[in-house]
Amino acid sequence: QMKLAESGGDSVQAGGSLRLSCTASEYRYCMGWFRQAPGKEREMVAALDRPGITKYAESAQGRFTISKDGVTNTLYLQMNTLRPEDTAMYYCAAAPWSISRRSCESYNLWGRGAQVTVSS
Repeated sequence: QMKLAESGGDSVQAGGSLRLSCTASEYRYCMGWFRQAPGKEREMVAALDRPGITKYAESAQGRFTISKDGVTNTLYLQMNTLRPEDTAMYYCAAAPWSISRRSCESYNLWGRGAQVTVSS
């Protein structure tokens, strides 16, 4: 079974930057980053939706950038201008590609998470 492993979580001060990495054991186009803060529901942060199309949460727009190295099957999340409200466990996820619908199906594979803590 495909496996995902996140790295790069850390504690930083507000205004700082972090880059999360997610190494996948095999290629999958549909991948994304999600986060879950204590007491809150998990939310999508950024995702590769369709070729050439990326999705961002409104709170991440302009500050976070998702990218992928297709050679190493590594997904990245560059996070700049971090805020205390960005504090959460960040998860890498993968979804199957639907050939018939030409879009990503629901995310069904998750990494174990990387903790990001932003202090004010």
